[in-house]
Amino acid sequence: MDNLELNAALEAQLDRARDRAILADATEPRAVSAHYDRASGQIVIHLKDGSTFMFPHELGQGLSNASEEDLANIEITPSGIGLHWEALDVDLTVPSLLQGIYGTKAWMKQLRHKQTAA
Repeated sequence: MDNLELNAALEAQLDRARDRAILADATEPRAVSAHYDRASGQIVIHLKDGSTFMFPHELGQGLSNASEEDLANIEITPSGIGLHWEALDVDLTVPSLLQGIYGTKAWMKQLRHKQTAA
């Protein structure tokens, strides 16, 4: 394969990747803002489509014992897919949260155990 063919193949791959990114941006849930609501103890996520999702902070892996100050310092990734708490070294993804997945498989098993024991 000569350089011309290689460049054409790479350009075609880049075009397909851009198309997939545009489709994902248009169809997948993306956060535009997020905050910690101290009164309710909930993490509140405002999504690109205008909807809002909330969950008790205790459900999020790494968030259950965090201070209110640390919980309030939420960063949204540039893509809007992820939430990050720098001081806590915690990262959660919006699509997973919307599916009720608040951490690793082991974390989710612990949550299920707590819920059945209650």
